[in-house]
Amino acid sequence: MISIFKAKAPSQDGGQSFQLVKYVSLSSLMVILVCTFFLSGFISQRVKAILLSKSEQYASLVAENLNHQVFFQFTLPTLISDGEIRLSRETQYERLDKVVRNTIHGFSVERVNIYNPQQILTYSTEPDKVGTKGNLENVFDRALREESVSFLVGQKKSFLGIIEWSGGIRKLKTYFPMWEEKPMSWKRGKVLGVFEIIQDMTHDYELIHRFQLIVVLSFLVFVGIVFVTILLFASRAEKIIEARSAEKKKLEDRLHQAERLAALGEMVAGVSHEIRNPLGIIRSTAELLHTRIESERQKRFTSIIVEEATRLNDILTEFLDFARPKTIRASRCCVEDILERNLKMIEPECLKLGISVERYYQNGCCTLEADMELLYRAFFNLMANALQAMPSGGTLRVRSAWLNDVSGPKQVEVRIEDTGFGIPPELQNKIFNPFFTTREKGTGLGLAIVQTIIDSHNGYIEVDSKAGQGTAVVIRLPVSQPELKTENEKTV
Repeated sequence: MISIFKAKAPSQDGGQSFQLVKYVSLSSLMVILVCTFFLSGFISQRVKAILLSKSEQYASLVAENLNHQVFFQFTLPTLISDGEIRLSRETQYERLDKVVRNTIHGFSVERVNIYNPQQILTYSTEPDKVGTKGNLENVFDRALREESVSFLVGQKKSFLGIIEWSGGIRKLKTYFPMWEEKPMSWKRGKVLGVFEIIQDMTHDYELIHRFQLIVVLSFLVFVGIVFVTILLFASRAEKIIEARSAEKKKLEDRLHQAERLAALGEMVAGVSHEIRNPLGIIRSTAELLHTRIESERQKRFTSIIVEEATRLNDILTEFLDFARPKTIRASRCCVEDILERNLKMIEPECLKLGISVERYYQNGCCTLEADMELLYRAFFNLMANALQAMPSGGTLRVRSAWLNDVSGPKQVEVRIEDTGFGIPPELQNKIFNPFFTTREKGTGLGLAIVQTIIDSHNGYIEVDSKAGQGTAVVIRLPVSQPELKTENEKTV
């Protein structure tokens, strides 16, 4: 029992280890997905920050160039020709507009506004609001103090770029001082006003959000594929583990059964030998008395003694047959030939009980290495049980077929089915136990002997029965016996 318990432990640990690996794998995928989500947000934030910085530098470059062109191509020529600057004059406004548009041509600038020191809009590439006073407050004061100020209009609050998924117009407004330029000098002169340069960054932000969405969806698809793959592998592995556990349990049950049968066989063999000797003396003495006694009444008594002694001897023979190890003498044989031999033997009984026989044989002959006599005895016991289960008639079905198992050796399957009263579920686990029987007569060793014979052929036997619907006994036998192969190899 200790050795069996130790054999089970690795299977349980293996199952727990597999479950742990599965949960760790799935948890890791979820962590990767969440990290990817945050990483994409962080990357998009960095890209936005770099884009904003580059756009501010771009706006500053445009503002410096614009200041230079406006001062030398508009301010100085206008002061020389007109003596003063009045943008209310259509000619001056058109001249300034031409200079500004020529300067920003080719640059990604949506609009340019020029404010005077009193924060009055004196020029705009969109002249609808020219003459209105702005409401720039601190931004305008900082620009007058020769600072470059930029801020993004339409930006929404976000955490690592994750919440800001919705669209919308985003514009970068840059305020830059407009000053007098001194020829042949890098120094700035008096501040004359403030440039407002507006850049539309909506498309750039849409590209960033699209990139972020592609990254998240790509990783989501990747993680989904890996997740489904892991689930498929996990499902397949669980089925394999369950199948191996079930097979291991069957092997352990067979091992327990074999251990019990071995111990029981030793006891039965000892008891049978002890009983057979005095029983033989009793029988021979009764036979001797039977020949010497002349009274018919007394001869009837001696014949009863001989008959019962013979019956007891047959029972002891069956006990010894059960206890004696089955050493097979394997040779090439055909399963169908053995089955036909059995069916021929039980044919009179089938006719007597009104039982019809149906054969379903594999095309050709299912040949294998086996002991023909032992298989004959096993099949005969099974067919005899089937006939006893149909006292009022029925159908006996005998099937044979190849059983191709990818994971194991090639096998032959034999099914013996009856339409009798079946076996109750609570008794199905006991039918192979020695001395277990539900009949008034019999030793209960028939199925135990069958199982011993099948085990000696490295085969497998199972029973499928439903109460009131009949019983099917399935036997699977390997095509080749390992022991026979070993002996042949040694001979060669």
